[in-house]
Amino acid sequence: MVSSPHEALHQICQKDTDGMIRSFRRLFHVPFPEPRSISVVNTDLTEIAPVERRVDSLVRVDTDEGAFLLVLESQGEKDDRKRGSWPYYLAYLHEKYRCEPVLIVMTQSRATARWAAQPIRFGLPDWASLVVRPLVLGPDNVPVIADEAEVARDVTLAVFSAITHGKGRDAAAILEPLAAVLDTVNPDTASVFAELVESGLVDAQAKKVWRELMMPVNYFFKNPVAVKLREEVRVEERIAGILRTLDRRHILVPDSVRERVRSCTDPEVLQVWLDRAYDVTDAADLFDDDEA
Repeated sequence: MVSSPHEALHQICQKDTDGMIRSFRRLFHVPFPEPRSISVVNTDLTEIAPVERRVDSLVRVDTDEGAFLLVLESQGEKDDRKRGSWPYYLAYLHEKYRCEPVLIVMTQSRATARWAAQPIRFGLPDWASLVVRPLVLGPDNVPVIADEAEVARDVTLAVFSAITHGKGRDAAAILEPLAAVLDTVNPDTASVFAELVESGLVDAQAKKVWRELMMPVNYFFKNPVAVKLREEVRVEERIAGILRTLDRRHILVPDSVRERVRSCTDPEVLQVWLDRAYDVTDAADLFDDDEA
């Protein structure tokens, strides 16, 4: 079972980005252009300094009008540090990928939703040099979907409904029709949705209801395809992190070293090499003692 919402959020972005964008159009009334192609982007925003900055999920959407990035953040409660990190994420991503980033924040809390929706302004009182306006999914703008036929029409929106309203007395009425519909869709996609709901529910009673509903189909949380995808994402992120860190430290990386890093599929070994990449003065030193 996935305990962190981040992995499930990343998977839902890959599995049903079209559905997410349809939901965003409906919920935000923002005219997102129609996707032409979609690709998952490395979520690692780490710089050379040993401070890790990582968004929850990042997806590039290519359209006939140009490309944009969906930057998705799951926010449980107010955190004033995000008022600094979110503008950094957006500016860094724009510089790195040269396309427009759109910040989406998801929360179950009305108070957190109101806080997250406040524009972030940097600059003088009468002249803002930078303004960040997050789009926020919360209980006030996501509809309650408790009808099985409506769930079937838009499963993605129903998942957002479960996450933002799945607590208190409404939980069972929302979760039961969603569970029934998930049992009829593609198992790989259903596993991602099921994991995201499991991770996003914070109310203890709602979690209990959802786990009981999922018990007959608990293969959702053990789905080998979903596990394999998560493993591949971790491997790709660590490979990119190693090579990027060496490059930005101006460490020469011979083809033999580059090939060995790229051919490694063990995330634990890659993490060791990533840690070493911040300190080595010769790229070959990444592999010290590994042969032994």
